[in-house]
Amino acid sequence: MINHPTGDGVKPLSHIAFIMDGNGRWAKKRGMPREYGHTIGAGTFRKIAEYCFRQNIGTVTVYAFSTENWKRPKQEVDSIMRILDSYIKLGMAEMAKDNVRIRFLGDKSPLSDSLRREMLELEEKSAANKYALNIAVNYGGRAELVNAVNRLVSSGEKELNEDMISSALYTAGQPDPDLIVRTGGEMRLSNFLTWQSVYSELYFTDVLWPDLTERDIDLAAENYYNRQRRFGGV
Repeated sequence: MINHPTGDGVKPLSHIAFIMDGNGRWAKKRGMPREYGHTIGAGTFRKIAEYCFRQNIGTVTVYAFSTENWKRPKQEVDSIMRILDSYIKLGMAEMAKDNVRIRFLGDKSPLSDSLRREMLELEEKSAANKYALNIAVNYGGRAELVNAVNRLVSSGEKELNEDMISSALYTAGQPDPDLIVRTGGEMRLSNFLTWQSVYSELYFTDVLWPDLTERDIDLAAENYYNRQRRFGGV
């Protein structure tokens, strides 16, 4: 269980984001194809998201598929898309019934017509729910910024400021992540939430994503609450 401290100067953990790394390596260690790791990782995603909401973390963002992931073998990409499709039909639809608002971050245009329709339908049906679950699919932080600026310029804006750009991002209206957790031992953001992460706390763990547990989330939150967040001050 996460102990959310209260008191002066303590900002509650309200948005946690995950770079879900290590599915392929997890499967390889077990002599299984990489696709199997993504299947198990999808189950971990749901368990972790639901735990965070039970711990009163209002927004959860997961990095499911980046703009660079199209470079992977076609068999693996197709498998990821099938898993996403099945989770939209089953897992995410159930989460939407449990007061979870689902938003897909990224450019949907390269996805299949049926997958895009399912995404939009789920976003619309869950729009009034309390908890926010962002799923980054065909997402890249730089591409998001380019898209936001192009939208503002095409609307006739001549001079932009930070608030205007924030309002044109996929995450418009949501708080920036307080904490970004990356599993699998790598220590980089990999083009994830480039604009939104400027003051996020970063937490890296060697645990591969399919092995991540509620206890690991507790440890990440404890680490977060033991840091001093100055936001450029003293």
